[in-house]
Amino acid sequence: MAAYLCRTMSSSKKTLHNRVNRGELKKNARESRIPRTTLSFYTYAHLPDPESFRNRFYQDLSQLNVFGRIYVAREGVNAQISVPSASLEELITYFNSIPFLANLRMNIAIEDDGKSFFTLAIKVKDRIVADGIEADDFDVTKSGPHLSAAEFNNLTADPNTIVVDMRNHYESEVGHFENAILPPMETFREGLPMVADMLRDKAEKNIVMYCTGGIRCEKASAYMKYRGYKNVYQLDGGIIEYARQTALQGLDNKFIGKNFVFDERLGERISDDIISTCHQCGVPNDHHTNCANDACHLLFIQCSTCAEEFEGCCSIECRDFKNLPEEVRKEKRKSITFHGTHHSKSKPGMLQPPAP
Repeated sequence: MAAYLCRTMSSSKKTLHNRVNRGELKKNARESRIPRTTLSFYTYAHLPDPESFRNRFYQDLSQLNVFGRIYVAREGVNAQISVPSASLEELITYFNSIPFLANLRMNIAIEDDGKSFFTLAIKVKDRIVADGIEADDFDVTKSGPHLSAAEFNNLTADPNTIVVDMRNHYESEVGHFENAILPPMETFREGLPMVADMLRDKAEKNIVMYCTGGIRCEKASAYMKYRGYKNVYQLDGGIIEYARQTALQGLDNKFIGKNFVFDERLGERISDDIISTCHQCGVPNDHHTNCANDACHLLFIQCSTCAEEFEGCCSIECRDFKNLPEEVRKEKRKSITFHGTHHSKSKPGMLQPPAP
């Protein structure tokens, strides 16, 4: 890895950030007929110079026409990307040329139209997953054993086992494992101590943690062991890999509903069950959307009927504001607040249905 990180930057001063209008990029991506594969991966590793790695990584992935969102930190790499399907093997070969990314497990998207991302963004962060842990002796590599889908099904059938969802409330709202504990967390950072405190009287039970692709439950299982819990496990590859394995091996699928994903799709269906409701009218629905009022941009669940009535907005106020002339909106934004001004994610009951 050291040799890789020490490679010098090209004297041609290649662009290391996107310089094209995002609207144009999104339009081009949606109109493109080039098949693309959406995937995610992460790895915890020790990177001595995240900035240098980030710059070289950006250049190399750009040459492969990779889109996506990648975080780089001293503790490793966390990525959600899409790549032209014809270049997938070349991408794997490239990863294998970097020691700490060699033989990387990649979670391939379950439902994928290739329109998940439209540009490449790689950011250097303090952590690849914000955790709020300040203890100097915490070691994320001391995590719980990984469970395959079959092992997960077997262990969770044991009445002495507890299943814990380590995702945020708006993720578990649309889909989760049977009988899982769903902590009402807003962020992973607040969820770690919340879960440890919730399970104080269950320390002798088997604790199985899961998330979307494995990165959060990996760190969560290490945190629980750090807090003194002994029998802590994690679902290998998260929900994405679990769904792949159950389908491939003909196993029982214990996940109910939709898996929330952090890209343009906002979700991929695992089972036909719809377990959530429209935040505006209360009918069964699990379609997440962002409020069409850019001054709000609240993430919420909206059915097609409400989408038409509110024009993609979370409220009448947002709908009316969205339709004002641009110069009027610009002036009013100085004094008006919306649902999404202080809350970026909606909760059930937060949006009131329209008056009859």
